[in-house]
Amino acid sequence: MKRVFLTMIVITVVAFAFTSCKGEKKVEKAAEETVEVTKEVVKEVETVVEVSVEETAFNAIVDKIDAANKCSACHKAEAKFVGPSYKEIADKYKAEKGNLVKFLKEQADPIVDPPQFAIMKANLMITKKLSGDDLAAIATYIRSFE
Repeated sequence: MKRVFLTMIVITVVAFAFTSCKGEKKVEKAAEETVEVTKEVVKEVETVVEVSVEETAFNAIVDKIDAANKCSACHKAEAKFVGPSYKEIADKYKAEKGNLVKFLKEQADPIVDPPQFAIMKANLMITKKLSGDDLAAIATYIRSFE
């Protein structure tokens, strides 16, 4: 897909350069400019594709974790539900330099809405069993709401 897109861009730019220029020197200059523009476009497309792949992989991990552990049953992105919103959690952990992974492993005290901790404590039995990568993915996801 990426190669097809890049090929289409190159063909379009080259065709434009050759049809809009008259004379050999102008065509050579247009061809050189086309090569430079194409290199820049390729870099931009590669960056976008890399980010999309990373985001897609990250979202798949978060979806898998959430589907298995039902975090969204109590937490919503921007609004308090049963528990605090992801945004509230992210902001509080950032402000107080808290370690969300340690909390999810039950190795740190709650810093967001401590009175609600009794409800969350039962769910820590689930999060304590998650791998370090899964816990890091959860923490990264929550921090994305800062």
